[in-house]
Amino acid sequence: MSVDQLIVVAAALWGAAAGTLVPRAAYRFSVPPEETWRDRCPQGHPLGGGLGSGWLGPARCASCAAAVPGRGQKDAGDAGHVTTGATGPAYDESGGRTSASYGPSTPLLALATALVCAALAAATGTRPELGAWLLLAPVGVLLAVVDFRVQRLPDLLTLPLAAAALVLLGVAALLPEHAGDWPTSLLGALLLGGAYFVLFLISPGGMGFGDVKLALGLGAVLGWYGWGSVVLGTFAGFLFGGLYGLALVVARRAGRKTSIPFGPFLIAGAFVGLLIGAYTA
Repeated sequence: MSVDQLIVVAAALWGAAAGTLVPRAAYRFSVPPEETWRDRCPQGHPLGGGLGSGWLGPARCASCAAAVPGRGQKDAGDAGHVTTGATGPAYDESGGRTSASYGPSTPLLALATALVCAALAAATGTRPELGAWLLLAPVGVLLAVVDFRVQRLPDLLTLPLAAAALVLLGVAALLPEHAGDWPTSLLGALLLGGAYFVLFLISPGGMGFGDVKLALGLGAVLGWYGWGSVVLGTFAGFLFGGLYGLALVVARRAGRKTSIPFGPFLIAGAFVGLLIGAYTA
């Protein structure tokens, strides 16, 4: 197995491991703008202790997973009714315990993150900026999931993403054999963020302010490989979003004024632009 192949395999394993940390954070961040971050599972148990603690890890409630009567069995007095108390286990209509899992699927997110990281490694090779891509990719997956679920891009993710991208690429620029340009990365962040801000002022209903802050990080990433990557990644994002909206309209699941999450498509477009920029660098 060649060095490049080993790097791709290692990147895929890293992505799979990082992807298993995303579901719980995605669940906690997936709330409307006026609400605070979730701190309880769907059955009302506090997210504390065991597998349910903290922000990172599989979305699984330790309290719901505790030993209770098995599926099809009932406690005395339950009589098959649904109970969803905050202090006791929840049951379905047959009296069986509901699943301890909640939020996005851990295997699905692990697979998606692994594929993203493997593709980035295949395109980038042994160049030092690959380290930045592998660290930023799980955050991009997390942002896409949260925005798709509740149409929200939390500041706690978008702004650190932009800062981390510039810092990590600044470090990569100091290492030999890098293939990008840090000043263009900085300018890309400022230009794309400024352009999206103008679009937000023109049409607040079509462009959220979270998209503007996301554009800072995407512009930094795309700018590393030059203005061609910035243009390509931005165009691809708008194309993907437009095709998705058109598909919803054709399927009669949305109208022309229906709000759709734009962040996932901006991230997908940036991913395409980054892959092509890395491959051709």
